[in-house]
Amino acid sequence: MSREKTLELRKNVKPFENSELRKSIFQLINTIPPFFILWFLAYLSLDVSVWLTVGLSVIAAGFVVRIFIIFHDCTHGSFFKNKKANNITGTITGIISLFAYEKWKREHNIHHATSGNLDKRGVGDIWVMTVEEYVKASPMKRLSYRLYRNPIVMFGLGPALLFLVSNRFNRKDARPKERNNTYLINISVIVIYSLMIWLIGWQAFAIIQGTILFIAGSLGIWLFYVQHQFEDSYFEVEAEWDYVKAAVDGSSYYKLPKVLQWVTGNIGFHHVHHLSPRVPNYNLEKAHESTPPLQQATTINLRTSLQSIRFRLFDEENKSFVSFKEIEHLLKNTKDKVKLNAKKATLEGK
Repeated sequence: MSREKTLELRKNVKPFENSELRKSIFQLINTIPPFFILWFLAYLSLDVSVWLTVGLSVIAAGFVVRIFIIFHDCTHGSFFKNKKANNITGTITGIISLFAYEKWKREHNIHHATSGNLDKRGVGDIWVMTVEEYVKASPMKRLSYRLYRNPIVMFGLGPALLFLVSNRFNRKDARPKERNNTYLINISVIVIYSLMIWLIGWQAFAIIQGTILFIAGSLGIWLFYVQHQFEDSYFEVEAEWDYVKAAVDGSSYYKLPKVLQWVTGNIGFHHVHHLSPRVPNYNLEKAHESTPPLQQATTINLRTSLQSIRFRLFDEENKSFVSFKEIEHLLKNTKDKVKLNAKKATLEGK
């Protein structure tokens, strides 16, 4: 993409960057109160059937995903025009969704600034290794990577690690503002959870909130994973990396049924979001439909997105993701070379 086209593309999206107070307030009203109502109904339903409780908790989890999207917009300063309003709303929605607002804002902004950059991986990203890195890695590192990319670990254990570990602790060199915000959210969560357990008992709380967090966490990780892990996703070394290409070619358009699109706050238009993080979630679809070049982004749906599970390593040579099985011959060749070199060394030693 030429510099002229790049500038034109960003210019076309800019009108959609303006948040609208009325729409933001309406989104808060149609998202947060329904979540608490569903939570209360889930508690009442325990006297009817635990399966009804679980069912209502699953629906409530969808609203937590939507609450997280509001949180996410606040971290980009796109939900309200007012910075203080974004910070307050982001902190409150962070308490509900168990995300530390200032901590995640810093990490996620780094993700946006480095997405698809092979030389700047590691902050706010899904762990991606190249084929060459994997082949040269130690057996222990390869095992760690395979475990990390295992769907059971990523989408099963991932939510627990995210909510209980990653989101709860600050980095060593965190600034006071970030550190104190994490403390505030952690203390708020402890107080609220303790009060709820005292009011309704730990069993009821565990069934309802446990189900909500597991489902919401798994869905959230899946959305983040699938929108950057598709076969011909964009990854380049620093010298060749381009922000706009990383946004349009390295982020997918996840075409979801309207209900799921609503629940996920239009985050399926991820290519638009990465091109311009200041576009509030309720304007993402409009920006996509009004900008023809954005409609050329890789489109995936519920069925085709499942294929991303087998994409484990990025092949720099062919510019595409590959499975572990596809590079087994490379590992075998490497092992054979190691054995041959060891044999030569032994013979030379004699």
